[in-house]
Amino acid sequence: MLKDNEKNFSRLHMIIDAIVLVLSYFLAWLIRFVGPMAATAVRTRSFQQYMLMLVFIVPVYLLLYQAFTLYTPMRMQGRRLVLANIVKANSLGLLILMFTFYVIDESDFSRSTYIMFYVINIVLQWCARMLIFALLRNMREKGLNQKQMICVGYSRAAEEYIDRVLANPQWGYVIRGILDDNVPAGTEYKGIKVLGRIENLNVILPENQMDEIAITLGLSEYYRLEEIVGMCEKSGVHTKFIPDYNKIIPTKPYTEDILGLPVINIRMLILKMERLVSCLSNLITAMLVLMKDLYLMLPTLNSVNFLLPTVFRSLS
Repeated sequence: MLKDNEKNFSRLHMIIDAIVLVLSYFLAWLIRFVGPMAATAVRTRSFQQYMLMLVFIVPVYLLLYQAFTLYTPMRMQGRRLVLANIVKANSLGLLILMFTFYVIDESDFSRSTYIMFYVINIVLQWCARMLIFALLRNMREKGLNQKQMICVGYSRAAEEYIDRVLANPQWGYVIRGILDDNVPAGTEYKGIKVLGRIENLNVILPENQMDEIAITLGLSEYYRLEEIVGMCEKSGVHTKFIPDYNKIIPTKPYTEDILGLPVINIRMLILKMERLVSCLSNLITAMLVLMKDLYLMLPTLNSVNFLLPTVFRSLS
């Protein structure tokens, strides 16, 4: 049921985005040709011709929003990430428009109108999503639009995941319990009970209609990953994996893709700091060299400054 609701919500979200696109485009045209900038505007295209461009703009932008994951569930997405994706999608959309005009040699459409559309659309799309965020948060805090889930494995990762879910009710997650082979049934962590062994997944999945499974195994139990993922795949339940390495890896890991093989680079943060220090060092060195050169050139500059008035007087 929740999966169907999410599909319907995504469709509704796309309709809202289409309306915002049309509104942003109309406001940009209004400001350019009717508002304060109308005095300098030269109309080489009619209002109808401008509006006809929406037949091209709306589908392209909606596809870009889809590509930049703006229609994925927003339960755990940070607001900065959403804003960054909106800016990226709109920037690429503007580049596509400008490139299209260049290819077809179209110079009659006002470029400033499309730049204003770019800015207005980012602002309105951001406001629309913040409003949706607020509405969904209010619904989830009241117990609506929630996802039922279970944790497989009792570990430090499970405890940290439960802490974050309980601290953020706006995410809309309800953890029904934990399955583990080493911790006795009935054991609780902040109100979340161990329900039984991992093999009970074969019974729990069809009966409880879980929306998500969080695999939170300890490091010593990773050999069971394939078995557990196989169980979840059979039931069609969305599965996420929370690795139990936070206490081992001190820095924020970065995942690289080497010909399809994921590799965790645990020194990424250190390397970034080294690059930053190196860039700052090079910048400071360049500035010092420039200041030194300017200091050495001061006598020459003073001579030129002295001669310039004489040259101009002779020319006049």
